[in-house]
Amino acid sequence: MTVAIALFTQDLRLHDHPVLHAARNAADRVVPLFVRDPRVDAAGFAAPNRLAFLADCLADLDGSLRAIGSRLTVRRGDTAEETARLATELGAATVHVAAGVTAFAQRRENGLRTALGDRLQVHDGVLTVQPPGRVTPAGRDHYAVFTPYHRAWQQAHRRPVLPAPRALHTPEDVPGEPLPTAPARGVSPGLPPGGEHAARSRRQHWDVDGYADLHDDLAADATSHLSPYLHFGCLSPNELVALAERRGGPGAEAFVRQLAWRDFHHQVLAARPEAAHSDYRTRHDRWHHDEKEAEAWRQGRTGYPIVDAGLRQLAHQGWMHNRARLLTACFLAKSLHLDWRIGAAHFLALLVDGDVANNQLNWQWVAGTGTDTRPNRVLNPLLQADRYDPDGTYVRRWVPELAAVPGRAVHRPWQLPDRDRCPDYPDPIIPPDTLTQRLRSARGLD
Repeated sequence: MTVAIALFTQDLRLHDHPVLHAARNAADRVVPLFVRDPRVDAAGFAAPNRLAFLADCLADLDGSLRAIGSRLTVRRGDTAEETARLATELGAATVHVAAGVTAFAQRRENGLRTALGDRLQVHDGVLTVQPPGRVTPAGRDHYAVFTPYHRAWQQAHRRPVLPAPRALHTPEDVPGEPLPTAPARGVSPGLPPGGEHAARSRRQHWDVDGYADLHDDLAADATSHLSPYLHFGCLSPNELVALAERRGGPGAEAFVRQLAWRDFHHQVLAARPEAAHSDYRTRHDRWHHDEKEAEAWRQGRTGYPIVDAGLRQLAHQGWMHNRARLLTACFLAKSLHLDWRIGAAHFLALLVDGDVANNQLNWQWVAGTGTDTRPNRVLNPLLQADRYDPDGTYVRRWVPELAAVPGRAVHRPWQLPDRDRCPDYPDPIIPPDTLTQRLRSARGLD
């Protein structure tokens, strides 16, 4: 009897899973393994929302494996040490794992290679549509601008979508720990359920046809909400592209473009892992330092309702609408001129989909230190509110102090007559005239 280990990391699914597929083809018996590594906690990645979502994902994965005759083995400790120890206990000939892109994932992979030698097999194209390093310009290790990357990405070969296994045989009595449970505290009350079943149900019921027209409409809430499931690998981005292309239409095309952006950020971070904490393109910015302003921003009490609505949605759901992410980030970096790393850290502390590549590089894009070739790009929160929440529905949903303010007047409560003012809602953290001046300066117009 031959044994292979399928080491799960950010690929918590059965459908379109090259790691599981390869392990099953390599041996008579397969041991699905997940290692709860304390170094993840030490690195700051183990935020309560993600731990709660992870617990759901692992329970769902274990249930799916049991339905086909297998089960998930959970160990706790250093990933390389625990995986090598289990491989020795079982006499496993091969260990299969998905390639990662972060510095943490690369250190984990190096540790596994040192511990396992040629028994380790690393599989590309599990976490992204195109593996980092496959779509590259001549003479360089990555694309620094999205548009040419997207053109090349569209033409690149994609692997076929793999079916979920119908049966998987696992040795009896493999020693492990109980499945982890959600933290008792710190979890956002509106957190969505995790796992592949929830992910596939959400995908099935989401109206992709309306995405092109509605993805920026804050009140419509018509985006896919699939980002947490992509982050934990409950859905295959490769399968999502195949399904979208089969459906066709402007909505599907717009959605596929977002998946290409995701791949773009992963290939940038794989080539430049220091971009997780350092400017990709330094502008030698002298950031303003004001903890009181930073905390008002975190709490959603800036006095600018569209900004506060986004931050309160984040606190409640562990998720934020894509347009609100842009607005809240731009307000911090361009209006308050606070260091983008302050905002990126807050997002990572709460976002279920807190992916290092997407989070850090999107923040840098907004701050003007990233891949964007227009570092002076700014978003005026008042104009954006008028455009993407024209009747104020999104603001009233998330800022209850302003629920009685009708129409778009909700976006400028400081203009209300004294009798209609909302005493529980703060005045603007910076006066509107100052906001306009700072945005002009950020554009280079002053």
